[in-house]
Amino acid sequence: MSTVRLAVDEDSGIAVVTLDRPARLNAIDLRTAKELGRTWRALRFDDRVRAVVLTGSGRRAFCTGIDRDAVVPQPNSPYMQDDPLLGVGPKTNGLWKPVVAAVEGMACGGAFYLLGECDFLVAGADAVFFDPHTTYGMVSAYESMLMAQRMPYGEVARMVLMGGAERLSARRAYEVGLVSEVTEPGAASGAATDCAAVIAGYPTEAVQGSVRALWAAREAGLAQAFAQAPHLISLGNLPSARQAELFAARRAEFRTR
Repeated sequence: MSTVRLAVDEDSGIAVVTLDRPARLNAIDLRTAKELGRTWRALRFDDRVRAVVLTGSGRRAFCTGIDRDAVVPQPNSPYMQDDPLLGVGPKTNGLWKPVVAAVEGMACGGAFYLLGECDFLVAGADAVFFDPHTTYGMVSAYESMLMAQRMPYGEVARMVLMGGAERLSARRAYEVGLVSEVTEPGAASGAATDCAAVIAGYPTEAVQGSVRALWAAREAGLAQAFAQAPHLISLGNLPSARQAELFAARRAEFRTR
């Protein structure tokens, strides 16, 4: 079974891409990462689609990052890292059709690879955002770099450094500019689709050119930052066995602000 669902409404010109692993809180395993890349690339060629909504299956989580059970073989060198999440976003795959994220429940860790490449976010009131990397002895590199493009520095720094001890509410995410709209719980997908319908009704070339222009303003800085990320991760990450120990010993207590 596919772990990424794609539904296209030809009348509205909207495609809905759904992460479909609710039992795993829509965590991304290697198969899902490949399916996401294929989905974005396929949408480049589908002229029926003029706008996209990205969401997660169920209400518990939009996405909780990489699946902890995923085995990612790594070369025995700090200069050659394989990160399967680097290829999961629409912009990385050359898709310049607008993508609106609809977030319900948790969005954390590697979910920011996806959210960082969406054009704007709509969140249900129960949504929460957090980055637990430091809690488990891991460097938040790509995630924090992407979020630094969307949030004030101090807010990104607090989210990254507080790790699993603190979560950003949908309301606070709206206040700091990460989220553009907060809906009633469970209504984010509908609101995102409404936005996508408006966008899909505009001239395609102007919309896609605007998306490309906006990303151009960001990508030079991201490219320079991303060049540093593999070395920072190699230097700062604890061995995987120790990471697993810290993850197993994690506490359920956290503060939401």
